[in-house]
Amino acid sequence: DNHGTTPLTLSSELPYQSTIKRKVRKKKNGVITANVAGTKYEIVRVVIREMGFVKTRDEDETANLIWSDSAVQQEKIAELRNYQRINHFPGMGEICRKDFLARNMTKMIKSQPQEYSFIPRTWIFPAEYTQFQNYVKELKKKRRQKTFIVKPANGAMGHGISLIRNGEKLQAQDHLIVQEYLDKPFLMEGYKFDLRVYILVTSCDPLKVFLYHDGLVRMGTEKYHPPSDSNLSQLYMHLTNYSVNKHNEHFERDETEDKGSKRSIKWFTEFLETNNLDVSKFWSDISELVVKTLIVAEPHVLHAYRMCRPGQAPGSDSVCFEVLGFDILLDRKLKPWLLEINRAPSFGTDQKIDYDVKKGVLLNALKLLNIRTSDKRRNLAQQKAEAQKRLYGQGSMKKLLPGSSDWEKQRHTLERRKEELKERLAQVRKQISKEEHENRHMGNYRRIYPPDDKTLLEKYESLLATAFQTFLAGRAASLQREMNNPLKRMKEEDILDLLEQCEIDDEKLMGKCTRQRGPKPLCSMPESAQPLRRLKNYDSDSSGDSGSSMSESGEETEKEDHNEKKEKKVSYDLEENKCKSLERSSRMNWKPQIKNIKSPSCSSPTSSTGPIRRSVSCPRSISILTMQSQAAEQRPFSAKPSLPVQRASSVSRSHSLNRSPSSARVSQTPSLGTVSTSGSESLLQQKTKEQEIALTKETLLIISDMRMKFPGKTDEESELIIENIMDNWKYHKTKVASYWLIKLDSVKQRKVLDIVKTSVRAVLQRVWKAPDIENLHLYRLFNRVFNRLLWSHGQGLWNCFCNSGSSWETIFSKSTEVVTPEQLQCCQRIVQLCKHCLLVVYKYSSDSRGSPTGISPHWDDTRYI
Repeated sequence: DNHGTTPLTLSSELPYQSTIKRKVRKKKNGVITANVAGTKYEIVRVVIREMGFVKTRDEDETANLIWSDSAVQQEKIAELRNYQRINHFPGMGEICRKDFLARNMTKMIKSQPQEYSFIPRTWIFPAEYTQFQNYVKELKKKRRQKTFIVKPANGAMGHGISLIRNGEKLQAQDHLIVQEYLDKPFLMEGYKFDLRVYILVTSCDPLKVFLYHDGLVRMGTEKYHPPSDSNLSQLYMHLTNYSVNKHNEHFERDETEDKGSKRSIKWFTEFLETNNLDVSKFWSDISELVVKTLIVAEPHVLHAYRMCRPGQAPGSDSVCFEVLGFDILLDRKLKPWLLEINRAPSFGTDQKIDYDVKKGVLLNALKLLNIRTSDKRRNLAQQKAEAQKRLYGQGSMKKLLPGSSDWEKQRHTLERRKEELKERLAQVRKQISKEEHENRHMGNYRRIYPPDDKTLLEKYESLLATAFQTFLAGRAASLQREMNNPLKRMKEEDILDLLEQCEIDDEKLMGKCTRQRGPKPLCSMPESAQPLRRLKNYDSDSSGDSGSSMSESGEETEKEDHNEKKEKKVSYDLEENKCKSLERSSRMNWKPQIKNIKSPSCSSPTSSTGPIRRSVSCPRSISILTMQSQAAEQRPFSAKPSLPVQRASSVSRSHSLNRSPSSARVSQTPSLGTVSTSGSESLLQQKTKEQEIALTKETLLIISDMRMKFPGKTDEESELIIENIMDNWKYHKTKVASYWLIKLDSVKQRKVLDIVKTSVRAVLQRVWKAPDIENLHLYRLFNRVFNRLLWSHGQGLWNCFCNSGSSWETIFSKSTEVVTPEQLQCCQRIVQLCKHCLLVVYKYSSDSRGSPTGISPHWDDTRYI
């Protein structure tokens, strides 16, 4: 039937096919909608179009973005869906109205006078009229006269502002504020000016503040002279508002950067550099002023936001954001003074400089918000899932019945604790993910809260705690408890540590043995073993060289036990004749020879009751290991150590390495294997064991000489890069954690460790000359270490850095398998190489500024180790 197609069939199918294509394309295209009916500024619509957002009808209340020039009612914020964004916070009027700002600042000045000295002294009329008159009388007694500036409490654009010098004549009018006039401002070309600094607040729970590194310099239009009775009415000299000065005939509308009555802060910072003034101090002072001011607003804003969004979980995406305009005046010492804050700053573009600056403010702000087409769909799916949970009673903690036993109460407390920790862990990881997006899309913004400086962060948190005590004293008890919750300040590794401890306590409470948790490759290992004991007397049937080595190490093991009880320290020594134990792994370094033993499959493991101690694998240990292995670095790579046993031929080695897995579990004596009754086979096995020890020592020497090589750098420069990261570990710790645990998925994490694994495999093939490396006992140990480092999405390797969680050494302490000191030292060196490898890959990725989640193709080349 398909010999050909008639013209009739062709024409009848074409319209149907085109209809199907249009439908599929319509379903795939997702759009971000924006409702800009509430703004009069054209620049907002320009930015919306440039972002690719679709403008909706004026009455559409379901748009992803809603922009309004004026403050919105709290009822409107309460009605918003979680995927929507609106450009105002409730409660921000507490610092944007002049009288509210003065009232709140006065309260903070009483408790923190040194930190809040950046606002002129202010009185609110008529409530503080008497205090103002008393102040004026005190000045008169001291024969001093000051100028005061009078402003409407809720005014804007310079309306109703006047200057007075005789405060006694001022009447007690309603809705006024009176401030001391700053009569010694920093002048530019003889003119007074102020700065319009743009601030973006993306969240109040937790507080996130960004400062735009540009803005407007607004100059007066008459040369400045100190205030006197003759010039008090000359507002073009004393006021810097654009809305006032634009009416003056001397106002200059110049399009160049260095001329005109309106210039950019970018030009102003270049002006400061030209005059040898400290620009970095200028920005840090501005940042501190902004953060301290928003700390005053945070209790009010957070409380109002929680009232509007009562069902929203802490730390979830904020439906509100706000672009604020801070008006700041500089005195002659370049100290910034806060004049006022505008929650609806003008986005008019009368001049080119307005267009350039304000477009950057808005465009970068919308990029930071990370509004996605999938937000609406994800929100609907989340609402559906929550409704099903409520319907079927899933995810809710069972309530304790009256008369519950102590065991049930303890179990319930543990379950609640675990749920709380898991929720906090999810919040922390979500915040880290947000910060990574912000770091990539910050543009000309800079995050000023929370700051990177830990000392500064502690100071801000102390001020924030003071603000909550000052403004929410006696109310918002749940909010106060949440702010004092110690989990709020914990890092991810600390929460994981507490979760692990909860699971251990839960297993003890349930009467279960503590099991090794990890990925599937480790599940085939024995879950428990007999408690391992150190024995003072060893069997004398081993070879002479092995016997002497065992006796030396046995004495050192006893000394180590004694030192461990006293100092609780771990000593690492990579020398051939000094093999010291490492924490709990030292308990199974030595085993007595077992004469009569059954097949391993017949033995039944029993539970181990020994406590799990933490690994000493913190960054300081890394530097100690590096220093102790410098002796190995000075030895030429080609130099071979003198080994007590000659190498066997490849035939005998191949024969000895192709044993069954059970016979490969050997220590320094042929234990845990099937002992043959033939004397010749026993001698052959003993000889093979000596060769295996010798080859393990040779492998240790070679991998001790291995170093990570940074692409394009020498060996010395590569070592210096790693040392610099460890010396500045406090700065790099969070960045490395974010890169390893969040940016890299499991495939890329394995790819990083494969750099070390491939190189070590090549060393084993060269030293052991075995046809099948997979059957090597040492290689299987290495594989278990690599798997443990990748445990829990890379948490195993990260535990080696932060000295928390389970150590990789537990894979040996919880197994019946015996590990020799040389094998343990090889594993320690492998872990150290993996840590160095991660640091180099992280540094290379951050320097190359490529794809933040990608690994350069150079890392496939094993020459870099």
